[in-house]
Parts: sequence; C-alpha cells; structure tokens
Amino acid sequence: QVHLVESGGGSVQAGGSLRLSCQASKSILSSNCVAWFRQVPGKEREGLGTVYNTGLNSYRADPVDSVSGRFSILVNDATNQVYLQLNRLSPEDTAMYYCATRAGIPCPTVPKMVDYTDWGQGTQVTVSS
Repeated sequence: QVHLVESGGGSVQAGGSLRLSCQASKSILSSNCVAWFRQVPGKEREGLGTVYNTGLNSYRADPVDSVSGRFSILVNDATNQVYLQLNRLSPEDTAMYYCATRAGIPCPTVPKMVDYTDWGQGTQVTVSS
C-alpha cells in the first residue's frame, strides 16, 4: 500500500508563504505521477499541479495555470519529498491540501481527482486577511 504523508500546513497572513511537504518513496518518485490538490468544504477537490521523473533524475513539474505565478512544485531526491511552495497567499487559498499519486507517466498537466489512486491525509492551510 502506498503511503504519502503531507506536512507544513498552518496559519499565515495574506501575502505570506508556506512550503508544504509530501513524503513519498523512491519507487513513487521514479515511476509515478505525484500531484497536489486542495479542497474547501462543500467544493470539489481542485488539482494544483503535477510532477514526474523524466529520467536521469530530472523532474518535470507543472503547476496549473491558475496558480503557476504563485505556486511551484519541487522535488528533493535525497529525501523523496515533493514540495508545494505557496507564495503571495490570500484568504481564498484557505483549504485542505493533499498530495496524491498514480502509476504511469507522463502526467496530464491538470490533475483530476478520479485518476489518482493513493492519497495522503492532508494538511490544512489557513490564510487570514
């Protein structure tokens, strides 16, 4: 069973930054898509971007257009962690943030919840004005 663990959430004021972490495994990073999502109560889970290994320990990260100017996805090969860097946060970014994975690469640029088979427990981000 795939095991993903998110961390790094918290409370921050508008304009601030957070770095979320998704602890994965070497096997996941080598051959799976890893995606970030967020969800507000009562709304659908929103895909934020994907990352996958393109070979030779190089990764392709694609945040979705709506957040690409503020959010970025990074990989730490040594620790098997996938980060979601959140910058210039606004109250509208308040949500539970999840990482997820699915077998098979490359990844579609816009991740869809139904395509992902394994999920972390989520980490809460709260942005105050």
